Amino acid sequence: MSKLTKNQKSVAEKVEAGKAYTLEEASKLVKEITTTKFDASVDVDVRLGVDPRKANQMVRGVVSLPNGTGKVTRVLCLCTPDQEAAAKEAGADYVGLDEYVEKIKGGWTDVDVIITMPSCMGKLGPLGRVLGPRGLMPNPKSGTVTMDVAKAVKEVKQGKIDFKVDKAGIIHTSIGKVSMTAEQIYGNAKEFISTVIKLKPAAAKGTYIKSIFISSTMSKGVKIDPKSAE
Repeated sequence: MSKLTKNQKSVAEKVEAGKAYTLEEASKLVKEITTTKFDASVDVDVRLGVDPRKANQMVRGVVSLPNGTGKVTRVLCLCTPDQEAAAKEAGADYVGLDEYVEKIKGGWTDVDVIITMPSCMGKLGPLGRVLGPRGLMPNPKSGTVTMDVAKAVKEVKQGKIDFKVDKAGIIHTSIGKVSMTAEQIYGNAKEFISTVIKLKPAAAKGTYIKSIFISSTMSKGVKIDPKSAE
């Protein structure tokens, strides 16, 4: 068995095995146990007591993080010419339609979110193979297909994210950066978890929130007491 490094030993001493921390404690602890030299992402994993294979137990939603995501989100707005000025003013990094559709066909996907209008979705259909696997295909449920593209761009820039449960019944998402204060991490995590709780499907039986963990890029996971996040 390999020896623990000085940093690994220090981290191991700070996180008590098997203990469920309050969300406030965990938000402070995740900063203390992060030893990366770069500004690591802060991630939250929520294991749900649902069967995602059943449509009536699918959990999907959007949340506006009160303290933003802590990172620059590159937004492409595919819209009609009359909406281009408003989209640019709202903060979209790329605005247009046909020229970007062609770029994406050629393999270009250097964006984090794509926002479009219902009338433009016909042109995006053939791009499903490129955008789908990267999670970039616009969707009305996540608010990325809308008539008010300027509002959607502004919300994404301010910290709106979308999430959904995976096949294993887990929601995994990034809610900030380690450079944020513990209070900002706590605020974002609480807003996200509260939103997940509100989305409990009527068909879900038994324990809905089975476990919650918070971690940063390459750090240990810190177990959270679900009651402290309600």
